[in-house]
Amino acid sequence: MAKIHTNTQKPFNYRLLAFILACCFGIFFSIPSFFQDSSKYPFFDGYKKITLGLDLQGGLSLLLDVDVNEAVGNKYSSMLSDLKHQTDKKNIFINKLRMQGDSISFILLDSSRTKDMESILNNMEGVVWSQSGNTFNMALNEEAIKKVQKNALDQAIFTIRNRLSGFGLTEPNVLREGINQIRVEMPGAQSEEEQKRLIKLISQNAQLEFMAVDEDLARRMMNGEVISDEEAMRYNSVLLPYAENEMAKLPLKAVPILDGSSIVKADSTIDENKNDAVSFVLDSKGAEIFGDFTGRNIKKRLAIVLDKRIISAPSINQRIGGGNGIITGSFDRKAASDLAIALRSGALLAPVSVIEKRVVGPSLGADSIQASVIALISGFILVVGFMIAYYAMAGVFASLALVINLFLIIAVMALFDATLTLPGMAGIVLTVGMAVDANIIINERIREGLKSGMGVIKSLRIGYENASRAIFDANITSLIASVLLYVYGTGVIKGFAITTGIGILASIVTAIIGTHGIYLWLGNRIERSKNLAFWFGIKLDSKTEVAAKQKR
Repeated sequence: MAKIHTNTQKPFNYRLLAFILACCFGIFFSIPSFFQDSSKYPFFDGYKKITLGLDLQGGLSLLLDVDVNEAVGNKYSSMLSDLKHQTDKKNIFINKLRMQGDSISFILLDSSRTKDMESILNNMEGVVWSQSGNTFNMALNEEAIKKVQKNALDQAIFTIRNRLSGFGLTEPNVLREGINQIRVEMPGAQSEEEQKRLIKLISQNAQLEFMAVDEDLARRMMNGEVISDEEAMRYNSVLLPYAENEMAKLPLKAVPILDGSSIVKADSTIDENKNDAVSFVLDSKGAEIFGDFTGRNIKKRLAIVLDKRIISAPSINQRIGGGNGIITGSFDRKAASDLAIALRSGALLAPVSVIEKRVVGPSLGADSIQASVIALISGFILVVGFMIAYYAMAGVFASLALVINLFLIIAVMALFDATLTLPGMAGIVLTVGMAVDANIIINERIREGLKSGMGVIKSLRIGYENASRAIFDANITSLIASVLLYVYGTGVIKGFAITTGIGILASIVTAIIGTHGIYLWLGNRIERSKNLAFWFGIKLDSKTEVAAKQKR
C-alpha cells in the first residue's frame, strides 16, 4: 500500500495565521463594548461600541397613529399653491380659487385661455377635472388618493427617523406597526425633559408656509372692525393666530406662496439682534417663486406660518433672491435647534398622535442584561465543561474557538453600529450551541478515522474534509434563514437575526479554519505522543493500533 506523506506540522500555515488575526481583531474591537459608561471609563470614549437596545439600556417607546386622511387634504392645499403659481406665471386670470371638501374649484375669467387652462390641468398627475362654463372643478382620482395615503405613512417613518438621527440618538428604531401606526423606540432617552423634547420633535408636523397678508382685511381689523372666519373665507383668506399670542389673529391669503417642501437646508443661527433663529435655503424652484413674489409685493407683508401659527410677518423691503432666509421668533437655543431639525427632515404629510407611551427604566435594562449574561455564562460553562471532559485537549481547542467566536460577534456588531437587544442576546446563546455543534461534528469525524485505524494525520485530514461539507450545508441554510428574518422581520426579530447571522459566519472562521490551523501546527507532535486519550479523549484497543501502524 502506498504511503501518504503529509507534512501537517506547519507553524505558519495560513489557517493558523487567520485564526490568530481573528483573535486579535475580535478582542481589540470588542473590548470597548464592555465599558459602556463613558463617565466611568473615559479611556474608551470615542471608540466604536455595540449599541444597547431599548430593553437593555432603557429609554422611551411610543406608538404613533398616522392620520393618512389628513394627508389628502394637505395634498389639495399643495395643489392650490401649484395651480396658483402656474396660472400667475402664464398670466391666466382666475378667481374664487378654493378647496371645497375633496375638490378644488375656480373660475376662469378669460374664456379665450381655456385651452391653456386645460393644458395645465392635464399635466397635473392623478387629477380628474370637469368644466361647466367658466367654472372648473378638479379632484384626485382613487389611485392617487391611495398613493398619497401610502406615501404619508412611508414618509412619516422616514421623516421621524431623520429627525431622531438629527437629534443625536444612536440607533432609533422606527417601524410600521399595523395599518396606520408606527412604533418608535429610542434607547437612552430617560430624562423627563429629553422625553418631552423628543415627543414634540416627533409629533410636530413642521408644516412651514409662506403666506401673503391680506392687507385690506388687516387694515379694517386695525380700524376696529371685527372680521369673522366666514367673512375672511369670502375674500379667499384665512384668520390665523400668532404663535406667541393665540388671541391675536392676522388675515392671510388662503393660498400659500410656498411651503416647506422647497427647503433644502435649515440650521439654527443667531439673528442681527443676537437672538436665536433658524436660517433656511430654498431649492431652485422655491427660490424662483419666492423671488418673483417678493419682487411684486414690495412694502407688503409676508407671513411665515408654522403649523397654522404665525411666527412672524415682516414687511418686504426689496426683492429677495437667492432663496436664503431667516425665521425669527421667541426661540431659545434648543427650540431653534429642534425646529431646524424638523425643517431639514421635511414636514409630515399627515399629522401623528401618540396613542401609547412606555418608559423603560435603566434598572430594568440592567436586570435584563444581568439575567442574559448569567444565562450566557452558565450555558458557556456547561458547554465548555462537557467539551473538555468528553474530548480532552480537542475540547480545549473547541472552547478556545468558542470564546473567539463570541468576541468576533461583538466586534463586528460594534463596527457596524448594530443594536444588541434581548432577543439578540438570545441569538448569541443560540450561536454558542451552533458553534460548538460544528466542533463536535469535526471531533467525531476525527475519532471515527482514528478508530478505523487511519492514524492521526490522515484522520485529521479526512475528518475535516467530511465534517466541513456537513457544516457548510447546515450553516448556509441557517444563514439564509437569518437573512430572511432580517429583511422581513420587525425590530426585535432583526436583532435576533443579526447576532445569529454574524455568529454563523464567525463559527466558520473559528471552528473550520481556526481549529484546523491548530491541528496542522500540532499534527506531527500529536502522532508522536501516541497519547490519544490526552488529545482526543479516546483510547484505541490493540487491534486498532496495529491496523493504524500498518496503514501508516
